[in-house]
Amino acid sequence: MDRQLLNHFLSIQALSDEEIAAIDSTMRTQQFEKGTILLREGQVSSDVYFVLEGIVRQYYLVDGAEKIGDFFLEGQWVLSTNNVTHGAPSNHYLECCSACTLVVGDSQKGEPLYKKFPNLETVSRKLMSAVFMEQQTKLEAYIVDAPKDRYLKLLQANPDIFQRIPQYQIASYIGVTPESLSRIRKRLTLKN
Repeated sequence: MDRQLLNHFLSIQALSDEEIAAIDSTMRTQQFEKGTILLREGQVSSDVYFVLEGIVRQYYLVDGAEKIGDFFLEGQWVLSTNNVTHGAPSNHYLECCSACTLVVGDSQKGEPLYKKFPNLETVSRKLMSAVFMEQQTKLEAYIVDAPKDRYLKLLQANPDIFQRIPQYQIASYIGVTPESLSRIRKRLTLKN
């Protein structure tokens, strides 16, 4: 198992060597090229991903236009909650924004492990809770914060994303046009 992923699991809960081996048996590390679609709208998949290197974006097609829902960077889980929790078709796409190294796991393979290793169900529950909390925080920010504030929060949380993602995608993520993003950046530059 990749050390970064192992440390992530161990930060949540202590695990025995046997539990680590069981988790490892359900996952594989895989390289993906930039532009690879991991999940399409309408697809049902039980795959979950952990980003070791690269950026994955979640987007929706609305009247033919892409609307960015989220970006997932190193050390983050990428999953479609409709797929994983309900087995429902996805309403979004997941795409590699760069060449990516991802740990790929199958959530269905985890189910039998919970019976043999009850501690792993606790780890899974804690992971899902953390993912849901992160998503809830992002949703609240999108509803409550002005675009400038969403931009500043993104800049504070992930300053290097601005060198890794095209500006039009960042504009979509914070809910403005590329021209509005340019004005926000210009006003902030003049203010400083």
